[in-house]
Amino acid sequence: MPQIEQLAGTFSSQVFWLLVFFALLFFIVGRGMVPRVMDTVAQRDRRIADDLAAARAARDEADAREEAWRQNENASREAAQGVVNEAREGAKQSAERRLAEVKSTLDRRLEEAEARIAAARAAAAAEIENVASEATQGIVARVAGLSVDGGAAHDAVRKAMAHG
Repeated sequence: MPQIEQLAGTFSSQVFWLLVFFALLFFIVGRGMVPRVMDTVAQRDRRIADDLAAARAARDEADAREEAWRQNENASREAAQGVVNEAREGAKQSAERRLAEVKSTLDRRLEEAEARIAAARAAAAAEIENVASEATQGIVARVAGLSVDGGAAHDAVRKAMAHG
């Protein structure tokens, strides 16, 4: 077979060109393209690492700021609670003072009213005694036909009212 006999003559030539092609391909790809790709991958890895470091730093800073904000918020809340308690205590003291003033005013008015009532009661009792002593004088004059002195009638009425 002539094709098989020809194979031995052309095989060495084909192997040579295959080796030349692969060597050329190795140098072009291996020496030219692979280092560029590796540099790009290394740059990307460095950029990712830098970005991760920046993200960690930003997270740490945000955590620190949040903690500072929380402490400030708690301090503000405590200060506000102190102001509220102080205002509440001030209002309570003011209300107690006002209540004491009102109570003293009411007590004074009550004492004045009791004094007026006592004076009115005394005046009414005196008036009743006067009316009763005049009525007694009139009754004694009509019934017994006697004339009774006003002072004696007044004393008799006073004694009767004191016992009755």
